Amino acid sequence: MRDVVIIGSGCAGLTAAIYAARANLKPLVIRGLEAGGQLTLTTLVENFPGFPKGVQGPELIELMQSQAATFGAEFMDGHVTRVDLSRRPFVIEAERETIEARTLIIASGASAKMLGLESERKLLGHGVSSCATCDGYFYRGKEVVVVGGGDTAAEEALFLTRYADQVAIIHRRDQLRASKIMQERLFRNPKIKFLWDAVVTEVQDVERGEVTGVKLKNTKTGDEAIQSCHGLFLGIGHSPNTSLFRGQLEMNEVGYLITHEGSKTNVPGVFAAGDVQDHIYRQAITAAGSGCMAAIDAERFLEAEH
Repeated sequence: MRDVVIIGSGCAGLTAAIYAARANLKPLVIRGLEAGGQLTLTTLVENFPGFPKGVQGPELIELMQSQAATFGAEFMDGHVTRVDLSRRPFVIEAERETIEARTLIIASGASAKMLGLESERKLLGHGVSSCATCDGYFYRGKEVVVVGGGDTAAEEALFLTRYADQVAIIHRRDQLRASKIMQERLFRNPKIKFLWDAVVTEVQDVERGEVTGVKLKNTKTGDEAIQSCHGLFLGIGHSPNTSLFRGQLEMNEVGYLITHEGSKTNVPGVFAAGDVQDHIYRQAITAAGSGCMAAIDAERFLEAEH
């Protein structure tokens, strides 16, 4: 029997672990399929407070995990395969083990939707990014491309014009899906150009370990071309890792968990933190903040029971 079980080991989960461990709740952190979360896929993080020269994403995760372990948090590799939130204690099945928990903190995050290219995967964090707010600064005076045609892509492209000399939006159709007001902003921005009816088939250059361009295929003619660039930003959205909780917890139409009064879900004793419930900010520092909230909410919930 555990007082607190935390699903996920990114900024939200690890911050929750630090707070719960300091409250002597001996939390168990189940790392999940993407151990460490999206920060493990990034390189230099310059906007996390306390690191004036920046910090490597994997190093930041390692430091937070070490801090949580220092105060008594325990860690379990692997991922959760089933949860039963219909009764308490809650039942969590992971890696052939069954764990019972008085409270559960869900910090399983959200995964960026990818193109599914091998070259894209190899260059992730080395010129391929899913977060303009995180990485846009590194492309000052350079040329970048954004893949997508909805509001996510529009927001990424507009943000990148603060730094890049040119932003090319690559879209598989000949018109955008973005809202009218976002389209108007894109069309009147002199730094933005459009590559219509095109899909990315390869990201170059894997051998150099950096993005130098993308190979495009025209969806109507089949013609191929090379678009030179220094960075590729994915603007095709994120998918919250919440399939385990369908039918048990309230979600919005695309699957993000709905929280109220801080980190509370609709099931008493179950709390959510980080990108699994935040589809607006999606930053390391906001995930950490909500992880703190979830741990405090769990602690107060347990105190009230006793």
